[in-house]
Amino acid sequence: MARHILAICLDFGDTLCDEASEVKDGASTTLRAELIPGAAELLQTLRQSGYPLALVADGRPDTYHNVLGQHGVLDLFDALVVSEQLGCEKPDPRMFVAALDRLGIARPDYGRTLMVGNNLERDVQGANLVGMLSVWIDWAPRRAKVPANASQVPHFTIRQPLELLAVVDQIERAHAGQPA
Repeated sequence: MARHILAICLDFGDTLCDEASEVKDGASTTLRAELIPGAAELLQTLRQSGYPLALVADGRPDTYHNVLGQHGVLDLFDALVVSEQLGCEKPDPRMFVAALDRLGIARPDYGRTLMVGNNLERDVQGANLVGMLSVWIDWAPRRAKVPANASQVPHFTIRQPLELLAVVDQIERAHAGQPA
């Protein structure tokens, strides 16, 4: 069966990593941190299911190598798009377009990709503005809980990383003509 979803992009802080657990150096690079419960299993399951994965994150490049490497999940990503390297931050469309370009996704297919993130303004709005399906993870208390405008309204909301698997299944079933 052909999949509808062509790729899944994920934010880092409070999406995969618990920001409250971050230990940083003097240059604000995270040296180590804990993953949110279920995050590693989510990445492994998505990868085993054949979904291309991209990290789309704002911050210092070494942060992601340090933390994702520490937990043995860095190699599960097909692309890492980091704001400091790209010269812009989310919700700038260039962040999302760069990730999809690196995954080989053509513009007409952006609606067949997911962006998962904890920030309504940066992750959800940015994804919505380029035509991706947005998934808001309402996990941590550190970010706004109410969209400031229509462009910040997510297509889907989850509370824990592993809930994304049900969203993926729902989308795939809907496009395969099966009951969601």
